[in-house]
Amino acid sequence: MDAQNQPDQPQVSIVIPVYNEEETIPHLHDALATALADLDRPWEVVLVNDGSKDRSAEKLDEVAQKDPRFVAIHLRRNFGQTAAMSAGFDHARGEIIVAMDADLQNDPADVPKLLAKMDEGYDVVSGWRKDRKDKWLTRIFPSQVANWLISRVTGVYLHDYGCSLKSYRREILDDVQLYGEMHRFIPALARWAGASITEVVVTHHPRQFGSSKYGLSRTLRVFLDLLTVKFLLSYVTRPIQVFGKWGLLSGAVGFLLALWLTIDKLAFGHDIGNRPALLLAVLLIVVGFQFVTMGLLAELQARTYYEAQGKPIYAIRRITRG
Repeated sequence: MDAQNQPDQPQVSIVIPVYNEEETIPHLHDALATALADLDRPWEVVLVNDGSKDRSAEKLDEVAQKDPRFVAIHLRRNFGQTAAMSAGFDHARGEIIVAMDADLQNDPADVPKLLAKMDEGYDVVSGWRKDRKDKWLTRIFPSQVANWLISRVTGVYLHDYGCSLKSYRREILDDVQLYGEMHRFIPALARWAGASITEVVVTHHPRQFGSSKYGLSRTLRVFLDLLTVKFLLSYVTRPIQVFGKWGLLSGAVGFLLALWLTIDKLAFGHDIGNRPALLLAVLLIVVGFQFVTMGLLAELQARTYYEAQGKPIYAIRRITRG
């Protein structure tokens, strides 16, 4: 479809965060225009400049001015990949949103493959870089460990959470709030809303231009975000059940230990004043009380969060009326 005659309202939006990719941008435009030329639905590409320090901003503006199907969004500073994706999602107009990296390691020719899978009725389609072109020790092995851990913690089993090439239905993303490094956990968060998820094998190319922006330093941040996701998936609407459970357990153990020490003192006349067990009993009781109190405060915050925004604790797929 000719760029000038394409309808104003796209059905598909390609969202791409960009950070210091001045050499890649012209090639990215050409690859996307070629891969999507025969797509049977109108599309747009939303390029989000995440505070690049090279000439990426200038290159993005050139692309957007040359091709009206491309939109350039410039963030005021480098906010990170998750924030850049979130900005792209917010400004995308399509019913289906495809996310991918700007470095051309993801192949734009795989986008129609993801869309075809979406047409089968799936809400999220995740790319799987089965034949990954990265260094094994610093990239592939840590990724395999992370994928195994994330799958088991979240219960959403995917081979490649780290692959940015994913497609989503807009209504699924509307229910997902992104923070930290949360973009990789969108499939797990979408499952909470009842999304149907699958994955397809996609092509992965070696990096041709620039250098990778990711390293082992991300591992700790991903692990901490995984803890957050696990809590959101399991206890966000009932935090007292996690804090209260551990609080009651700690308090019960402390009470039983204190009871045993009391009996030992009164019945057998043993001195308990200098025994570490007494301090442990007091500590466990205090910690138990704090956990229960924390759970009650978290319950109040959860109710404030949902009630103040009128935000439901459920997600409806469809309503059928006679």
